[in-house]
Amino acid sequence: MKSPLRRTLPLILCILSVTHVLHSEPNGTLLFEDHFDRPDGGTEKEDIGSGWTSNSAWRAKGHKQVTVADGHMSVTKHAEADHGVAIFHDVAFQDGAVEMKFKLAAGDDLGLDFVDRELKTVHAGHLCMTRVTLKYATLTDSKTGGMDLKIKERREKGDKSPELAALLKSKTKTFPLDLAAGDWHTMLVTVEGDKMSASIDGKPAVDIRSEGIAHPTKRMITLAVNKSAQVDDVKVWKLK
Repeated sequence: MKSPLRRTLPLILCILSVTHVLHSEPNGTLLFEDHFDRPDGGTEKEDIGSGWTSNSAWRAKGHKQVTVADGHMSVTKHAEADHGVAIFHDVAFQDGAVEMKFKLAAGDDLGLDFVDRELKTVHAGHLCMTRVTLKYATLTDSKTGGMDLKIKERREKGDKSPELAALLKSKTKTFPLDLAAGDWHTMLVTVEGDKMSASIDGKPAVDIRSEGIAHPTKRMITLAVNKSAQVDDVKVWKLK
């Protein structure tokens, strides 16, 4: 007859193994991390610090939309803004991973966008994005989808052809989530080759494969907020 310890040891080892997987970090070079443990650099105007900039100057008439306080970054779109808030940080990799903590209220969303502004065939250099709300995560290849300038022009001219609709549908995937409002959650987004994957709170990753994701030069990450969000503990790794 097995002792209680011998019977429970395999289960303990299994739990420890799963815990290790859920908390392991990407096997790459850490390029950047920010824990926002500093005073806000600006009063009237934004001064996010640590290499971050935003579009508030030209999209929100200079109104402050990003604040660093209480050990995290808070983002709120200003009433006079004509676009969602975009917060930029330079990076340099082909394959990479980004981890961050985030907090959303009902109706909020947060996007993590990979960008190459030197690429002139797409609007504003948008390559691929993971966007989360409390209810879903959406992964999109923007480079060969809606941000391709030729496709964007067709849409602006009112093209509603089944062919274009099918193409755009093939460039995005949406997965259900059930996140608690007002709680901190952790998102890890990884780009490797033509695959972008995302996991929330250590749960199994969802992913999309599409050729635009394999673009060889990711030069910037952008945090995109259409209403409000809070962000903390951002880490960026280069995998290739």
